Amino acid sequence: MQMLFQWDMSQQDPPKLEAKFWKSAKGADKTREFANQLFEGAAKDVAALDDIIGKHCENWRFERLAAIDRAILRLAIHEMSSSDTPPKVVLNEAVELAKKFSSEESGAFVNGVLDSVLKSLTVT
Repeated sequence: MQMLFQWDMSQQDPPKLEAKFWKSAKGADKTREFANQLFEGAAKDVAALDDIIGKHCENWRFERLAAIDRAILRLAIHEMSSSDTPPKVVLNEAVELAKKFSSEESGAFVNGVLDSVLKSLTVT
């Protein structure tokens, strides 16, 4: 999530951003690999992810989303659709990230958007 946020703010080349990020962040090799895969996938698919987010943000324009909320939603939607992590776990983690890094209201907002996305993924 932090790498996605930094990327959204700076549009740096993902490998360069990862190298800078891991100089100061700690994580086991498997954690780094998983985080890098999620970041790279979400950055690569940002247009499609933003389209999904826009469709599920009722009464809210995508442009008005806080950058941190965008990063959380992009990451969660990408992880839900591309990993073996149970979607409900991804949703709960995203809500906790929103509460910690954004605001209490963002937690409810992220929950609503991701719940709508999850329902649409299970219907198709």
